[in-house]
Amino acid sequence: MDVAGLLDGIRESRRAQVSRAITLVESTSPKHREKARELLAALVEVRAQRASKPAVRVGISGVPGVGKSTFIEALGSRLTAQGHRVGVLAVDPSSVRTGGSVLGDKTRMARLSVDPAAFIRPSPSAGTLGGVARATTQAMAVLEAAGYDVILVETVGVGQSEVTVAGMVDTFLFLTLARTGDQLQGIKKGILEIADVIAVNKADGDRELEARGAARELAGALRLVRGHGEWAPPVVTCSGLNDLGVDDVWQKVLDHRGHLGDEGLAAKRAEQQLDFTWALVRDELDQRLRHSPGVTAVQAEVRAAVLAGELTAPLAADRILEAYGQD
Repeated sequence: MDVAGLLDGIRESRRAQVSRAITLVESTSPKHREKARELLAALVEVRAQRASKPAVRVGISGVPGVGKSTFIEALGSRLTAQGHRVGVLAVDPSSVRTGGSVLGDKTRMARLSVDPAAFIRPSPSAGTLGGVARATTQAMAVLEAAGYDVILVETVGVGQSEVTVAGMVDTFLFLTLARTGDQLQGIKKGILEIADVIAVNKADGDRELEARGAARELAGALRLVRGHGEWAPPVVTCSGLNDLGVDDVWQKVLDHRGHLGDEGLAAKRAEQQLDFTWALVRDELDQRLRHSPGVTAVQAEVRAAVLAGELTAPLAADRILEAYGQD
């Protein structure tokens, strides 16, 4: 890929070039990774010239079926109508066959996907949490350089990848439903410990009263997991399908950003960059291990020994690492 051509396209916000640039930074090919580093280094200056203030980065999570895509379409459409440019990155599990994304988030945001001020992109996890960190963080850098001032990162389900995504955004929004046990499950899974704003979705019609009751219970549960003096995550109700309360949710996101302040936001992003550095180190070591000639030479032998019960897993791991160390 022509890095100079991609840079020109990103400066001019050409969608095809932005898409190709994201494909480049997501690639695990050693040749592509070298060009991706060159591109990302150049994007630092482009982002500095483009925006007077940092883009708003929001992570959005929730249990499957909570209506994340519907909510994001409602929120994104409102933001573009207000003059914002919105980039949506949907962190999908990777296909075991092709390595690409397996969900159809873009097809479920039909209105937003044709909005010229919006850009929707599935971001495959590449099978590892390190893949989530690398692909999504670098895709955000491309979108911000292309002039998108609001970046929404949608995650699938509730799990460890949510913790990873929470570590790369400014505000983490947790969507939940009434009558799903999330008041307790959220605490057990630690999701409430990382959420900055909580919204009970599908609060419309006959479900509105239940949603308000769930919001009150969640607000009470939060008092058990948040220390005194910390940001108190607000709990609100909304309906992405009927576009109710969406503005209120966005205002809470802006309130959290205001709570951080310029210095707090800069400090948070600096810490995230440090964490991202180590995520890249782990990801690079994983790639080198997989392509190691020494590991390739002993891989079949170690596999056969482990399957036959002749070698324990710790000893097998030692053999593989020893072979890697001899490269």
